[in-house]
Amino acid sequence: MSDLFLGLDIGTSGARALVIDRSGKVQAEAKSLMSDHGPDHRSPAVWLAAAKTVVRKVTAEVASENIRSMSVDGTSGTMLAVDANGSAISSGIMYNDTCEDADLLARITNASPETTAARGATSGLARAARLSVDFRPFKVLHQADWIAVQFGAPMMTDENNALKTGYDPIRGEWARWVSELIDINLLPEVVPAGQVIGSVGANDCGLPKTCLIVSGTTDGCASFLATGADQSGDGVSALGTTLTIKLLSDKPIFAPEYGIYSHKVIGLWLAGGASNTGGNVLLSEFGDADLSALSSDIDPETDTGLDYYPLSKVGERFPINDPSLAPRLGPRPAQDAEHLKAVFEGIANIEALAYRRLAELGAPHLRSVRTVGGGASNAIWSRIRARRLGVDLPAPQSGEAAYGAAVLARAAV
Repeated sequence: MSDLFLGLDIGTSGARALVIDRSGKVQAEAKSLMSDHGPDHRSPAVWLAAAKTVVRKVTAEVASENIRSMSVDGTSGTMLAVDANGSAISSGIMYNDTCEDADLLARITNASPETTAARGATSGLARAARLSVDFRPFKVLHQADWIAVQFGAPMMTDENNALKTGYDPIRGEWARWVSELIDINLLPEVVPAGQVIGSVGANDCGLPKTCLIVSGTTDGCASFLATGADQSGDGVSALGTTLTIKLLSDKPIFAPEYGIYSHKVIGLWLAGGASNTGGNVLLSEFGDADLSALSSDIDPETDTGLDYYPLSKVGERFPINDPSLAPRLGPRPAQDAEHLKAVFEGIANIEALAYRRLAELGAPHLRSVRTVGGGASNAIWSRIRARRLGVDLPAPQSGEAAYGAAVLARAAV
């Protein structure tokens, strides 16, 4: 009998389930759009319908009796109110919904230390406080918590989802100042990500009753785990619209001036930050141009000698925190390929500086970098990055958050 492990990712636009075996090989995967189940992506009923659809699909493709455990990741900071039975009594307040209550945000700022991740207009704590007043719930849960409850888990949360709601990962408890904003009894018990918290029991999704439920994580942490990075000094760069940097560390890093907070995962700390550079600059500079064709004219082993700091507009947050920093995209060479090369070099320089900045803040020196996002497919850019980073760039094991959730499920048993 081959043990199997299920990861369930609840994203903004849809749900994805993925089953792996002990070796990490994918045995089944499925996805379902939220829009297939209703027009309101904030509806918990829509989330659950999408989740159950994908779980039913994957359990039908494998020997489902061999599924030993499952874990759920959800969008970080998405929250809802529930009654004593775990039924939703509110819509979800999404991770990117901003709080318009200036007084509440000021109260959080006045009560909290600068290092907390619970501050700001998209504060998870602000959502929880608002829900506690508007709905008088039994509990306020995060999205991943609630989905796990629907599969049989108790009303608990994990250290990653709880971070933006005011959890103190150093002390291992809800921060004491949180009680000035919300009755802490309304918040769920917090356990480490990747801990067995229950079992599925009877269900209509094809899961065996013996399937264990493992505490989940955020979608961002799950995406990191999916890459296979698991050692202190392993980094993951997401080359998407913007550049996001994450690094496993043996100690937590908190630098709110750079937007850096640390999640605790697999016995280590995951620190990261986000630059305003990235694919948005390529789009603004080259529009619909064929970047692959232009890249073929680039020699990645030589340097242009140009010193670009590619931004699509004024302002940077990490690794330089300067809201007035102007883009530097010149002097522009006559050849478009040379200009593209200089942009690639500039983004690679920012990436290298970001990892050095994390090291200056106490993180370990870089050991390896796995790359996800659209830019990962450009071999020329990858070689330019490798020269500047000075470390190996192994291929990621997977780019799916559901894979990371499955990795958590596997690690727990």
